[in-house]
Amino acid sequence: MVRSCDKACVGILALLSSVLVTSQLATASDGEDVVVSLFNGRNLEGWKSEGKAHWEVQDGLLIGRQGENNSPGDLLTEAAYANFDLIVEFRVTWPANSGVWYRYQSADQSYQADILEYKNPVAWTGTLYCTGKMFIAINKDPELVHRDSWNTLRIRADGNHHVVWLNGTEVANVRDDTSARGRIGFQIHAGDEFAKMQIAVKKVELRAL
Repeated sequence: MVRSCDKACVGILALLSSVLVTSQLATASDGEDVVVSLFNGRNLEGWKSEGKAHWEVQDGLLIGRQGENNSPGDLLTEAAYANFDLIVEFRVTWPANSGVWYRYQSADQSYQADILEYKNPVAWTGTLYCTGKMFIAINKDPELVHRDSWNTLRIRADGNHHVVWLNGTEVANVRDDTSARGRIGFQIHAGDEFAKMQIAVKKVELRAL
């Protein structure tokens, strides 16, 4: 009787193990909940600098600032992405005019979740910019921005549907067809008024949709 029970238990465990492995393989193959870190915390592998802004890695953080003579520039992924859920954790030295590029094909075809304090029209970090169209969604609440600490931008791009959250609050929800696929990156704007600007990034994580 004991031996029969042992055999039955072994059979049940084997079946459960098989089901678990099959389930894990199915999840992995479906690509569900697979989060990819685009910044490794050590170097700029997988990224390409365009323009004259200065980019480096310090103490596990991605640091960006203006180049010589307040020159601008971008740091962009080498790979392009279409539909995704992106999370970026950053902090800024103000005043600043920066942002997170996505679906970047060129300076004339891309989107940017802005990191700024804009005066006309009034717009704060989390505002969604589209090249050729200016702002297509505006964050009008300055209280959502953590000026002296870390912020989290979440960008979800699915087809022509764009949603942006700043520190957990939705600040943009629009539909636009300007760009369907492109690179992800960061911008450093020109101008001597932003001479002290520095953006520090500690997390860039993407989940494909």
